[in-house]
Amino acid sequence: MTLTAMQIRGFPATAKAYKKSDEKGLYLEITPKGSKLWRWKYRIAGKEKRLALGSWPEISLAKARSLRDEGRAKLNEGIDPALERKKSKATAKHDAANNFELLATEYIDKIMIGKNLAPATITKARYFLKQLKPSIGKMALNDIDVPTLFAALTKIQDKGNYETAKKCRAFASRVFRHGMLTSRAITDPAHALQGALTNPKVKHYAAILDPVKFGHLLRAIDEYEGQYITKFALMISPHIFVRPGELRHARWSEVDFNAAIWNIPAEKMKARREHSVPLSKQVLAMLEELKSIEGDKGFIFPSFYTPSRPMSENTVNTAFRRMGFSKEEITAHGLRSTASTLLNESGKWNPDAIERSLAHGDSNAVRGAYHRGNYWQERVEMAQWWSDYLDQLKVGGDVIKLEPRAANI
Repeated sequence: MTLTAMQIRGFPATAKAYKKSDEKGLYLEITPKGSKLWRWKYRIAGKEKRLALGSWPEISLAKARSLRDEGRAKLNEGIDPALERKKSKATAKHDAANNFELLATEYIDKIMIGKNLAPATITKARYFLKQLKPSIGKMALNDIDVPTLFAALTKIQDKGNYETAKKCRAFASRVFRHGMLTSRAITDPAHALQGALTNPKVKHYAAILDPVKFGHLLRAIDEYEGQYITKFALMISPHIFVRPGELRHARWSEVDFNAAIWNIPAEKMKARREHSVPLSKQVLAMLEELKSIEGDKGFIFPSFYTPSRPMSENTVNTAFRRMGFSKEEITAHGLRSTASTLLNESGKWNPDAIERSLAHGDSNAVRGAYHRGNYWQERVEMAQWWSDYLDQLKVGGDVIKLEPRAANI
């Protein structure tokens, strides 16, 4: 005899739980507290099993019968509904513990920090994760397919952040590969999106390329009246060809005054390759003067607020603005462009020696290894020539005269 909705409403609670059968193994269990729970009894491989289908009235009589019929259909296919439910719950629990945000955080904390990557690189990785979190952060790794990830990256790109979108794709790819290596991700959907995003517009850092105008800048630096640490950073920056971040993070322990070399550790370099900078007499003299003021421990250019941190990344550019130079005229990074342009135009130096001084990477690993030692003496001579030339420009002396350069063989 089958149940009716009216009968179900009328079943009272008693001191002991009791059952009321419907059909095909479906029954209702009434507990002493009055709860009415749907159960389905079935047999598989000769063994009797029960499956909870929910409580009444949340699960109506019609819904309970539908769930029972779905279970019977699975039985006909040789599938155990109870075992399938356990597997689904285990999968859901596994996915919840392995969403993109958790895996990406693990990748940053264990892999990137474990490899002693530069703090700036770690900060950027956390920024990329922050950009991706709203779209895919809470999603299980294996639920993130190519279209889903593309939509997340497109949101970033549509804000005009083309370079960030491309870097987020690369970061996501590293996270998914980490997931694959640790058996938590099946595929890397980011790999399929290589080349799918809009290429960012090439950004050129503002730089003064006219020798006479550059002389004006050097004189303005000499007249700067701000913090002495900032002034030394301004004075030294034009003489050496390092990136602003590399200069800010310089430590006294990296400078060999006797050999006139600044050895920058690989973890501080963009290409993750140790870089040695030959120091001219002028740069050594400025460093000696600065050392006499602040000592020779810690950062060469510390923060104004605490010696345990380097100078802010905006300090030099802010000083340029105070001196009256706009961001369209000059940037700290643009000093590298100035050196590259004028050194090449001088015709005195091998272009590869200039590139090596700028620590530009080489796509050919063998050629790159060859360069590391082959141009050192020329780089030493070039560093001194460049400082001497800057001194000439500062006092309004001769500018570089272009000379024909012999072709490199």
